Amino acid sequence: MHTTPIQIRFNDVDQMGHVNNAVIMEYLDLGKDAFFSSHGLSPTKSDFTVMVVHYDVDFKAQIHYHDKIQVETSIERFGTKSLTVLQRVVNSENSTVCVECRTVMAGYRRSTSSSEVIPDEVREWLSR
Repeated sequence: MHTTPIQIRFNDVDQMGHVNNAVIMEYLDLGKDAFFSSHGLSPTKSDFTVMVVHYDVDFKAQIHYHDKIQVETSIERFGTKSLTVLQRVVNSENSTVCVECRTVMAGYRRSTSSSEVIPDEVREWLSR
């Protein structure tokens, strides 16, 4: 599991005093970027990459401006041409899971602009 600390910005918070749900999707993207980059799969530099094809998000608890949060990211499962990323936004002060998200991502080859089987070496990198 990879952990990415998140700094909540003033403009992330709405008039109700909690982080807007659309902003939370940005936090999840930061977690995915950090996870894939730490495993050697650059979203912008590699010919092979993965792209989002489906989100399933459960908002479980509010996140407030002064909360200390982190995004936990791991691979839940591999398919032939896809993988499922499991992420949780967790309040690191009290361990409350505020958001749980499963993202299905498909393998994609930039040079051919087509879907592609996830290479064995990529599976190995992401399983570490």
